[in-house]
Amino acid sequence: MSSGQQARAQAAAITPGSTPPDQERPPAERLLALFDGRRLSPGQRRIAQYLVDHLTEAAFLSITELAERVGVSQPSVTRFAVSLGFSGYPALRDVLQPIALSAVAGTPGTPGPADPREQLRQNGLQAAVDAEIENLESVRRLLADTHQVLEIGRELAGSVPLTVLGLRISASLAEYFAYAARRIHPDVRLVTRGGSVAYDALLQARAAGGTCVLAFAMPRHAHESLAALRAARAAGLRVVLITDPTVGPLVEEADVVLTAGTGSRLVFDSYAAPGMLSAALLQAMADADPERTQARLEQYEQAADQHGFFL
Repeated sequence: MSSGQQARAQAAAITPGSTPPDQERPPAERLLALFDGRRLSPGQRRIAQYLVDHLTEAAFLSITELAERVGVSQPSVTRFAVSLGFSGYPALRDVLQPIALSAVAGTPGTPGPADPREQLRQNGLQAAVDAEIENLESVRRLLADTHQVLEIGRELAGSVPLTVLGLRISASLAEYFAYAARRIHPDVRLVTRGGSVAYDALLQARAAGGTCVLAFAMPRHAHESLAALRAARAAGLRVVLITDPTVGPLVEEADVVLTAGTGSRLVFDSYAAPGMLSAALLQAMADADPERTQARLEQYEQAADQHGFFL
């Protein structure tokens, strides 16, 4: 079997499902299937996005030309191909070229697109939304156990102060949760910096009577996130962790783990599922102490009206 045949067989092996046959699938689906389920770095996603946007040209470029077009190094292109399960860029290109040719020719039985690259781009964005819908479905199944969610809500509501931790890309999720939680909780402390700053904040929260920390850890997982979780446990805080569905050292340092998948089909991750899970936990916190929740919400609305916070 030639290297090209081996590469094509390899691509078929990582393509989900067996029907319809790979050669009968639309070119956009065949291309996106190469990336499906792969955890790519932002730099690798730039390469993937370039292939989606310029497939009919990119599939015939040398590794040097592709690296120059994308603005990355040649080793980065090689690592990208290997991350997809290929032996190197030549094997990946052997698979890309037939897909590119079929995109130009049009899929049998359907009108050929005026611009195949535009079809690929549109389908890629739709596929990203579809993947997020699947992530939300997973969260929906997780929330079927209302007892677990309410118990976690009570634990978070009862921790005064409550520490909310999120570093690097996870900081935005932590900020959202802390912003909303302050409306219904008397003392919420947000930690978005790692190292000794995080350690100090965790020690102070425990000394002030806090019992729990809610941590967000989305990929790519940072060493400083792991260090912060270990510091929280060493300080005597229980760790509730919201993360993506992976098993690793972060999970081992948590007392409670709730998983929510991140959308990884675009250059940067999307967080519809973690955001929905956060909102569900906020609801559980509100329900855990309804009298306190109502009183604090009324106080906030009075302050908002008095100071004209909103239009």
